[in-house]
Amino acid sequence: MTTLKGDADYGRIGEGYARVRRADPRIAALVHAALGDARTVVNVGAGAGSYEPSDRHVLPVEPSAEMRAQRPARLAPAIHGFAAALPFDDGSVDAAMALLTVHQWPDAAAGLREMRRVARGPVVVLTFDPEALGRLWLMDYVPELRAVEARRYPAIGTITAALGPDTEVRPVPIPIDCVDGFSEAFYARPEALLDPAVRRAQSGWSFLEPGVEEPAVSALAADLASGAWDERHGHLRTQPEFDGAVRLVVSRGSAPRWRGAA
Repeated sequence: MTTLKGDADYGRIGEGYARVRRADPRIAALVHAALGDARTVVNVGAGAGSYEPSDRHVLPVEPSAEMRAQRPARLAPAIHGFAAALPFDDGSVDAAMALLTVHQWPDAAAGLREMRRVARGPVVVLTFDPEALGRLWLMDYVPELRAVEARRYPAIGTITAALGPDTEVRPVPIPIDCVDGFSEAFYARPEALLDPAVRRAQSGWSFLEPGVEEPAVSALAADLASGAWDERHGHLRTQPEFDGAVRLVVSRGSAPRWRGAA
């Protein structure tokens, strides 16, 4: 099975995505603070609209019909388009954002340069650092998933180089009750990863070779039943935050300097 970036089939795996992948308010606060005073924001790879600020004019761009269909009525309809060819003039919007999506783009650097082209002010990217994926215990059960994801996610250096100077990288701590259902969100709730609907909302699983996922999930279920998981990782069940691979990358452009969130 191919592991090229940009080829996740959301027509197949996108059903129910919006029920699992919801904006976590603490991560949203960081993203919205990074947007500064921007009033017009392009959201590239907008998906079902998680993390889109409600107090600004958002222009969503999304190539997947399945994901566009899952956008709630309260959000603006998404434009059918691609990161590498944004249908906007140079400097035509205040800011641009791309949240947990750059690994889906066939040419991440081209898409990031497009975001920098159209935005007068900050470009905000939420992503995973491929070098830090091994921090999550799940990768011990399914190392093939770590290998797949490490190939899909662009290096942080690739992102900062495409966005240019005055770009900041900030680790994003994951709260224990994170409501956005990416893999690391369940660092303290391993039982959730036994649910096929949860795994289906995490695109990396769809890139595994046949016969890999089932044994890995069975091994996790067995360790949870026997107590072996808790012997090794039980301290995580009460750990308030997890220092994983999530990173917020902010290219300031000509906007006021990013102050972060409380």
